[in-house]
Amino acid sequence: MPSSRPFRSTTAAAAAAAAAAALALLISGCSSGTSSPGDAGSSGHSTEAGADRPAAAVTPLQPLPTAIPADLRPYYDQKLSWHDCGVAGFQCATMKAPLDYAKPDPATDLKLAVARRTATGPGQRLGSLLVNPGGPGGSAIDYLQQYAPQPAAVRARYDMVAMDPRGVARSDPIECLTDRQMDRFTQTDTTPDTPAEINTLVAAYRNFAKGCETRSGKLLPHVSTIEAARDMDVLRAVLGDKKLTYVGASYGTFLGATYAGLFPTRSGRLVLDGAMDPMLDSRAINVDQTAGFNTAFTAFAEDCVKQKDCPLGTKNAQDAGRRLSELFKKLDSHPVDTGQERKLTESLATTGVIAAMYDQGAWPMLREAIAQAQAGSGRELLALSDSYYERDASGHYANQMFANPAVNCLDLPGAFTSPNQVEAALPAFRKASPVFGDNFAWSALNCAYWPVKASGTVHRIEAKGAAPIVVVGTTRDPATPYTWAKGLAAQLSSATLLTYVGDGHTAYGRGSDCIDTAINTYLLEGTPPAKGKHCT
Repeated sequence: MPSSRPFRSTTAAAAAAAAAAALALLISGCSSGTSSPGDAGSSGHSTEAGADRPAAAVTPLQPLPTAIPADLRPYYDQKLSWHDCGVAGFQCATMKAPLDYAKPDPATDLKLAVARRTATGPGQRLGSLLVNPGGPGGSAIDYLQQYAPQPAAVRARYDMVAMDPRGVARSDPIECLTDRQMDRFTQTDTTPDTPAEINTLVAAYRNFAKGCETRSGKLLPHVSTIEAARDMDVLRAVLGDKKLTYVGASYGTFLGATYAGLFPTRSGRLVLDGAMDPMLDSRAINVDQTAGFNTAFTAFAEDCVKQKDCPLGTKNAQDAGRRLSELFKKLDSHPVDTGQERKLTESLATTGVIAAMYDQGAWPMLREAIAQAQAGSGRELLALSDSYYERDASGHYANQMFANPAVNCLDLPGAFTSPNQVEAALPAFRKASPVFGDNFAWSALNCAYWPVKASGTVHRIEAKGAAPIVVVGTTRDPATPYTWAKGLAAQLSSATLLTYVGDGHTAYGRGSDCIDTAINTYLLEGTPPAKGKHCT
């Protein structure tokens, strides 16, 4: 059961699916807010179902002073000691950052993991290119080691660099539950039908939050996106770059846009792929994302009913959705065997289906997995669910599912504060997705029990004075709906929107020569794509 729906990296999702079913690894990027997982310009954005708020009412993110405060100067002046990573071609280092930028104290400094692959040439070196796959909670270093071999033209001119954000992977990771506890947590019913099941779900959220507070209490108040963006500016200076060059995917777009808002004059060539919209509150994010996954499922279903092996019938997408809902309902009362100690529950099956929505390359595997579940074997859907949760063959979970709510619940107040609010919102979520609505609505309750009060609020990001920024949106992106890219591009004073007409999460490096050429040209020459450019 997702404690929140991460804006998963396409690379991570494809890599996990590859481990389960020999799918090809795809190189590209990764719900924020507090989720389970038209035109939206600056004229108005939904703040909850059916409501609009004028852009003028949303406070803009204010830039920080350009002068480096004296108490932060030691961090900006530090020297990194590079050493072999154990991965051919890469070097690693550790960068110090203050736990609390308002009160820097060397005794509580964080140690942030950094990795790089130096420019290979030919051609003049252009500086460092920082990458982030999203999440929040995705390991940028793992992403770099998969991403850096491509594209060759960009790798030749830039040092490819990644830093695991604070609280993530190698950088003082947030910890919450043991592996066995996570197994139980992910099986919790997120479509409760009775008061007793609601109480069980609430108890699971409380236990999760208590575990995070017990194991990572000192760090929890200091893993916001604003603090992570400030860490990026320290890294920029330490690397010797006057301006930041950056490719961020999914949640990584929010991180990159936040950097531009805080440090517009230090923002260089920024690519924000699979964009988030900072003007949306948590409930709007959740409803939009629910609709986004419904759009992705409809595309899958329309393709499925044309296939001879479609386990959801051969009529239409609506009938396919009804059949999938029937499978979920059956699993709710009768989980099926998986060949492991764990059975396939409704919650795990739903997560498995959602995992396959991130990239259409997983659709054949999903058809087979659904057919197996209908026949009484949950092995393949469980494998997809495990890939989403980053649970390895030994039963160990990566820390993304801990870091994800830690960042989300700090960045924005939660979507709901009580089960009664969820129940009142169920019609809006069901309208957004008859198949996934209940799951997404109840999964959005997690931040109600978070031990740290949110420090962030809804805002817009203008980044006045920044160099040209490229925002990329995919028209049928499930995790970051296309309207979000349009919304972010409308806010940023120097943004150009580049559109990919297609399916899947994010666009760069996923097979469109048109998209890749436009972004590579921008990174190498500084020339953004033409206004209104669409690619397929």
